[in-house]
Amino acid sequence: MSKSRDSDDGVEDVFHDDSPSGCGDIGGRPATAMRSPTGRSPTGRPVVRRVTAASLENSALHYLSRFAATEQALRRVLMRKVDRAAQAHGDDPAEGGRMVEALIARYRRAGLLDDRRFAEGRTQTLLARGAPLRSIRQTLCRQGVDGDLAGAVIDALREELADRGEDADLEAALAYARRRRLGPHRPEEKRALWRDKDLASMGRAGFSWELARRVIDGDKG
Repeated sequence: MSKSRDSDDGVEDVFHDDSPSGCGDIGGRPATAMRSPTGRSPTGRPVVRRVTAASLENSALHYLSRFAATEQALRRVLMRKVDRAAQAHGDDPAEGGRMVEALIARYRRAGLLDDRRFAEGRTQTLLARGAPLRSIRQTLCRQGVDGDLAGAVIDALREELADRGEDADLEAALAYARRRRLGPHRPEEKRALWRDKDLASMGRAGFSWELARRVIDGDKG
C-alpha cells in the first residue's frame, strides 16, 4: 500500500524499519541487585559482611526463586554483592568473582540456569502480548541473552509460525491492537477519528508503517 501524505503526515516518523537490530549497542537497566546480608554496627550503620560460597548461594537461590534469569543477570546480582563486600573490607573482588563463576557453572549443569529456555519462554510471552520481534530481540539482549542466541530463538519461532501459515510480525501486531483496543477494536464510529493516533501507537511500539496500516485499517492481507 502506498503511503498517503494527506492524512498521515506527522505520523510516519514514529515508525521503525524492519531491519534486524543487533544487541551490542543496546542500553538498558541491568538486573536489580540483591541486598547483601547486613548486621548493624553500634552506630546503627549497616555492616557489610564478607561474601562466602554459602552466602552467594543463598542469594542466588533466593533470586532464582523470585525471577526467571539468565546467567548474565544472576552474575550481575552476585557481583554487586561481591564488589560491595570487597570495597567494605579491602578484599580482592577476583576471589569472589571466581566463586560466582563456579556457582553459575554448577547451576548451568544442573539446569537451574538455561539461557535458551529463558529466551524461548520470554519470546513466546512477549509475542503473545503484542511485542514485535525486533523489540523482543532487544529485550532479550537487555536481559542478558547473547545476541546470537536471541537471533536464533527468534528465527526459529518465525519459521515455526511460517510452517503453520502464520506471520509472526502480523500476529504480534494483531495481538497488540487487540490488547490496546486499537483500530478494528474501537467502536466503528470512532475509528476514523482515532486512526492517526492508533497508527502512531503502533509505530511507537516498534511496528513498521505498512504493517500498522494493515492492522489499523482491518486489512489482514
